[in-house]
Amino acid sequence: MSVLTTKMAQNNHQDVVCVPTESSRGIPVIGFGTSADPPVESNIVKTAVLQAIESGYRHFDTAALYNSEQPLGEAVAEAVNCGLIKSRKELFITSKLWCSDAHPQHVLPAIQESLRNLNMEYLDLYLIHWPVSSKHGVHEYPIKKEDFVPMDFKGVWAAMEECQKLGLTRFIGLSNFSCKKLANIMATATIPPAVLQVEVNPCWQQKKLIDYCKANGVFVFAYAPLGAVGTFYGTNRVMESDVLKQIAKEKGKSVAQVCLRWAYEQGIGVVVKSYNKERMKSNLEILKWELSEEEAKKISEMEQSRACLGLDYTSPYGPYKTIQEIWDE
Repeated sequence: MSVLTTKMAQNNHQDVVCVPTESSRGIPVIGFGTSADPPVESNIVKTAVLQAIESGYRHFDTAALYNSEQPLGEAVAEAVNCGLIKSRKELFITSKLWCSDAHPQHVLPAIQESLRNLNMEYLDLYLIHWPVSSKHGVHEYPIKKEDFVPMDFKGVWAAMEECQKLGLTRFIGLSNFSCKKLANIMATATIPPAVLQVEVNPCWQQKKLIDYCKANGVFVFAYAPLGAVGTFYGTNRVMESDVLKQIAKEKGKSVAQVCLRWAYEQGIGVVVKSYNKERMKSNLEILKWELSEEEAKKISEMEQSRACLGLDYTSPYGPYKTIQEIWDE
């Protein structure tokens, strides 16, 4: 883990692991997700974020699509007011550009809208949510099949760069991009992506993509690191894996902790979500132990398949007619 550094979170003495950056502060590699499927009321999100801050989380992941920007912002303001943190600067806030705003002329208004929702002056990280655009002004999910259009990668990324130059976000990056699509962005970028957020877990290890990102200076964040059980695309193959259960039993850890520790040992970050306070704390406890070589080998040999297929982003009228075209497989 030489590429990572460890800092101490204020107030609660929980370790916060950060990715070194050219800035004075790194990116906490354990992020707290705020998406909910099915959706929950905003007060539930706000309460969960406050509990997460109290537990030691310092990185929070939201998106225009999630409808969680406003309650996240309210929770951060309350955390400052009640002394859980000294200021918003102690946190790392990620949000995402939705497909209907993924047009060069609409990127800047979209990040400004997210900042209004959050009641913040800047984001720490702004991601393109999916490598596809849709009809502007129609903010919905799932997207109507006839509303998909090809993304102007060069133009949209140039607009993302402008957001960073204006100080509206400290870093910019991508989500759900394949190696090939990432290469398309990097071919014309003057500011390369800092982060790629994709599905990674022991059942979908993404070794080729992670290696490609490391070789090109892009840090990978895993979503669905536990399989996203209970969501429309989730799988129980991770949490119900006999291999992972056996390792967890032998280590005296939970399956979730084994999964998160495994990801940490791959040199990537994770975005994990739980609205249960005890599990929030448990998910942070992955630093002071490690997997053995034998255990890591067993995990590396697990059967692989994707959970988030991306089927909702295919369309006979759009740029990707099959999921293979989305992932360039």
